[in-house]
Amino acid sequence: MTPAVKVLEKADVDFSLATYEHDPRSPAYGEEAAHALGLPAEEVFKTLLACLDDGRLVMAIVPVPTQLDLKALARAAGARKARMAEADAAERATGYVVGGISPLGQKKRLPAFVDASAEALDVIHVSGGRRGLEICLAPTDLITLLTGRFVSLARAP
Repeated sequence: MTPAVKVLEKADVDFSLATYEHDPRSPAYGEEAAHALGLPAEEVFKTLLACLDDGRLVMAIVPVPTQLDLKALARAAGARKARMAEADAAERATGYVVGGISPLGQKKRLPAFVDASAEALDVIHVSGGRRGLEICLAPTDLITLLTGRFVSLARAP
């Protein structure tokens, strides 16, 4: 199993796994997961990494149909500006490949911010650490495991 699944097993939290056949031609991994698993897109969250103006990397977890508000993320992280991290930097920091970056079990523990919309949901789905694997868990369990915060980060595309 992936490092993300091992973290969940060690923490003894309730979770489930869902798998699907990943299509390498798919341009949007989160949308592919929602469609393949028949889930509401608002319950599937993507893990994005951003680089702050002071060079720190931070993690934002937002619903698939939305875009990350970089200004809101920068404010939440105590910085002036944020930009999306380069793919190779994200992969080095997390140990996962783009499209399969799980918020759990990363090589480096990064500050984590989960969009506040997750608070209203009983469960959310996040990447399990590889393309084609999703983890379903309570948003409060995710926040606890990440030592993260709920923050309004998402905006309409």
